[in-house]
Amino acid sequence: MDSSLSPALPPDEAAILAIERPHSSLWTYYLLNCFVIPLLFPFLVLPMYFRYHTLRYKFTAEGISMSWGILFRREIIIHYARIQDIHLRSNIVERWLGLAKVLIQTASGSSGAEMTLEGLKEFEAVRDFLYARMRGVKDPAHAAAVPAPAGNAPNTELAAALREVAHELRETRLAWQARHPAAPESPHG
Repeated sequence: MDSSLSPALPPDEAAILAIERPHSSLWTYYLLNCFVIPLLFPFLVLPMYFRYHTLRYKFTAEGISMSWGILFRREIIIHYARIQDIHLRSNIVERWLGLAKVLIQTASGSSGAEMTLEGLKEFEAVRDFLYARMRGVKDPAHAAAVPAPAGNAPNTELAAALREVAHELRETRLAWQARHPAAPESPHG
């Protein structure tokens, strides 16, 4: 694709939007986990093999999706606006391999993470990217890189409309108070 036709994105954002698969070190991590109980290795390695080879991530302008599985395909989609908190977690083996898990929590009723992105070497950049998207980009230099949602008015028009509504509500309240002076308080509240 010709780079002159695509909108300019900061290098970190472009790299994150390009992530589709976990790093190959995740397969090493899965193998090491399966070797913990040698007798169960043949039974544990097959599901881990299929999980690693079918695991896919997709970062879009609206949210993030994660899918995996062959017989029982699972897919999780989370919009950036639904994200409540983001955690990084890694054990000693993951740190040795340079990996970490990005745990994404939403306001759903569960106490655990709604989505866990694993096998990422760029975990800190992904966390920062998700925080920026969940809170909205405040830096004017990056605001142009985030397109306005399709079908919605630009933020400036929305802000102007909200200011107008607030002004009319204030005027209505003042007019009502002028017509109805405050009555003395009753002893019963």
